[in-house]
Amino acid sequence: MRSFSKATISLATAGLLIAGLAACSSGAEATGSAAKPSASSSAEATPKPVASIPSLKGVDTAVLLDADFATALTSLGLTPGTVGTATLVDGSLHFPITGGNVDYYDPNESYRPFVQGSIEHEGSGFSLTAGDTTVELTNFTIDPGSSKLFGDVSVNGTSAATQVLLFNLYGGTLKPLQMDGDNAILEGTTVHISAEAAGLLNSTFKTEAVADQLLVGIAKITVATK
Repeated sequence: MRSFSKATISLATAGLLIAGLAACSSGAEATGSAAKPSASSSAEATPKPVASIPSLKGVDTAVLLDADFATALTSLGLTPGTVGTATLVDGSLHFPITGGNVDYYDPNESYRPFVQGSIEHEGSGFSLTAGDTTVELTNFTIDPGSSKLFGDVSVNGTSAATQVLLFNLYGGTLKPLQMDGDNAILEGTTVHISAEAAGLLNSTFKTEAVADQLLVGIAKITVATK
């Protein structure tokens, strides 16, 4: 486990599908995308995706920590660190994309959510340590259809929760899609602590300072399109 003083957590999706994720994770759309598919999305009525990536293969996912969040960690005496294959590069914490898939449906049709799939980051994560207590959040899975990030939680090496909701994603400040060679980049989604994660951290570290929906930082999504 490697410690760091300033970090970034990133979240990613793929090629043309990134535009769909942007819409799904923005404002009121985020609420709508979390709903169950409409009647038109029954098995026999499921439309053909406009685009589909059956196997995601990289690159990685990152979020620049908000200054207030970093201050809150310091005030609580919490030391953050990286876990597994996560790396700290130029102030950004990177989680490699290890698998998943994404289907993108025509947003002008009634089928919802119009971005579906999962984006997996097995074997990486970050930690929070205070005294002899260390909490690790690892193996992140992003659900672009609901704009939520799930992950595993352990306390001092003992599993506390598996694939629990850790962060909510909101895209109201998203920048336009950018391309860097064969990589698609989406930056600007804000990352917020879920009620579940806030409660777990508060009970573990004996505090009430971690608030539901506390802004963690700004996400940058990078994915290989080939």
